[in-house]
Amino acid sequence: PIQVELRGLTPDTVLQPEGAQRILRDMDDLSALHNVSYHLLAGSLSPHKKFLTVGLASVRRPRGYYLPATLQSLFKQSTEEELQEMVVVVHLADADPIWNVRVATNIARKFAHHILLGRLLLIHAPHEFYPTLEGLKRNYNDPEERVRFRSKQNVDYAFLLAFAANLSSYYLMIEDDVWCAKSFLTAIRKALASHEGSYWATLEFSKLGYIGKLYRSSDLPRLARFLLLFYQEMPCDWLLVHFRLLLTQKDVIRFKPSLFQHMGLYSSFQGTVNRLEDDEFQADALDLPDNPPAALFTSMSVFENYEPLKAYSTAEGYFWGKDPAAGSVFSIVFQQPARVTRVRVRTGSDERRGDFLHAGVLELGRRRRADGGDCSAYTTVGTFEKGTFEQRGLERGMPGPVECVRIRVTQDQSEWLIIQSIDIWTVAGT
Repeated sequence: PIQVELRGLTPDTVLQPEGAQRILRDMDDLSALHNVSYHLLAGSLSPHKKFLTVGLASVRRPRGYYLPATLQSLFKQSTEEELQEMVVVVHLADADPIWNVRVATNIARKFAHHILLGRLLLIHAPHEFYPTLEGLKRNYNDPEERVRFRSKQNVDYAFLLAFAANLSSYYLMIEDDVWCAKSFLTAIRKALASHEGSYWATLEFSKLGYIGKLYRSSDLPRLARFLLLFYQEMPCDWLLVHFRLLLTQKDVIRFKPSLFQHMGLYSSFQGTVNRLEDDEFQADALDLPDNPPAALFTSMSVFENYEPLKAYSTAEGYFWGKDPAAGSVFSIVFQQPARVTRVRVRTGSDERRGDFLHAGVLELGRRRRADGGDCSAYTTVGTFEKGTFEQRGLERGMPGPVECVRIRVTQDQSEWLIIQSIDIWTVAGT
């Protein structure tokens, strides 16, 4: 047997190759999440786990101050029953402790009722727990100030997520300058029910940055560690995309219309003007469509991967059909008959203004064919005006439940056809 002599290695000698040292250094950064002592500036922790935590971080802005209006919107747009299932956590994360305390005092006075009921918590993670914000990598050739701002923001959110991990079943990330739709919590509950049994890592209720991102609270410790580990690499919203992909959710799952709207005119970074708005925001979340489970068919050629499902489901994107001609159809065939009360269809897009439905009708169908591909009897209920169809009270014109909804092109058009969204409302009963 070959014998190897080990010289000079006493039992208490520890080897730490450079790579191992670096890993341990990174782990030291992550240990801040376990060791951080938060300052609870206002509020008290509920002994009961809630359904939803709404989390936001706030710092002093050079111009504009939107936090009270955001909190007012969160509370005003929720019913008493919804508020009982929700806790709002604000991480006051400014480097100036005097500002944090002043804002906490102001908010606690304005929202004393919600503070006393345990619905609003104001926290602060002390600066000594933060990793260094000096000499950071200038990825994407960002200016040093910008890198410092976005890196600190990642850490602000990491500490917020770690704090919120055990407060509720789900966590909603918003910013400190948003309007909320009425009864957004009920709409989120409805969206969760529609995805019961299917895998997801992130559900999205706005198309802007990190407004309206929903996570399972069980994923928050991992997400907090992820943001802390890569805090200096890129902005938070980019890291959130990487996190979703790492958790093997390939496609964006975004619900339309959006439940949250950006209200702030000035960015928290250097007070620059920020006019971002979500054109799919709808103020009343109780008015969200049902879109019953269905199969989708079209006689038009589909351009690339702009398939019919994208117009009807929560998948990101839209349907794009080539060469629509008189008689071309787009059909929705329900799995179960439904009493349709209202239908809204939007066609065209800002980028391709000509690709809307120039002339067409909407039809409701009955007597589904045996092959499940269509219905054999249709009733026309209205025409498209400037590429849009919307009609209510449809149940009054139909003798019974509907099995198909069909868009039919009534004249040839040289432009292709984009269908942005198809929204269908139903009522119970047959």
